[in-house]
Amino acid sequence: MANESVLIVEDEDGIRSLLQLFLRNKGYEVHEAKNGLIALAMLKEQKPEVILLDIEMPEMDGFEVCKKIREQSKVPILFISCRKESMDKMTGFQVGGDDYITKPFDFHELDARIQALLRRNDWISNSEEDTEKITKKTMTIYTDRCEVFINDNKVHLLHKEYQLLLVLVKHPNRVWTAEQLYDHIWGYNSDGTPQTVKVHISNLRGKLYKHSKDTEYIQTVRGFGYRFPETN
Repeated sequence: MANESVLIVEDEDGIRSLLQLFLRNKGYEVHEAKNGLIALAMLKEQKPEVILLDIEMPEMDGFEVCKKIREQSKVPILFISCRKESMDKMTGFQVGGDDYITKPFDFHELDARIQALLRRNDWISNSEEDTEKITKKTMTIYTDRCEVFINDNKVHLLHKEYQLLLVLVKHPNRVWTAEQLYDHIWGYNSDGTPQTVKVHISNLRGKLYKHSKDTEYIQTVRGFGYRFPETN
């Protein structure tokens, strides 16, 4: 590990100190913020490779912080929370989170999840390096800045929606099951289900359809999964 940078956003001093001690002992470069406002200000100067984000914080909760982060960065975000309800986990993914772990958690499992996020982020970054522009039908994807346009209109996508679209576009006509997409984008050890993929695909379709009602960008292959149909 090459001293990857982790930003801890946690209002409880004791938990933040334990996380800092463990992660530094594992070789990470660690930065801390005791609330979301401080974290957002730090992002202007720091470039963390993973963010550990608590949900229940004063002034601005973790969901709102995540939304603000996604306006300026695609850095992987791992929610840490005492909330175990599935709706909270789903909300975390919908606002742009990449993984979700509930307190109390095993610190070595936390490290494994951080490493999984770093590997997936490297894969996505490497997959984007071969080109800065992808044009399919009336859609243009600028991978260097993670922006999508249809008929010159910008499509505002969440981080996971963008990742799903990029995987489908880069493998035209390949049929992906919801399970395959979930494992590929979220990781097999995430606290979610393939239903998360279905929700994101539905939202993604709606945003694409808004700008091009006569083009089918994502097909459902009944009984199997999803694909991006390539045009001849």
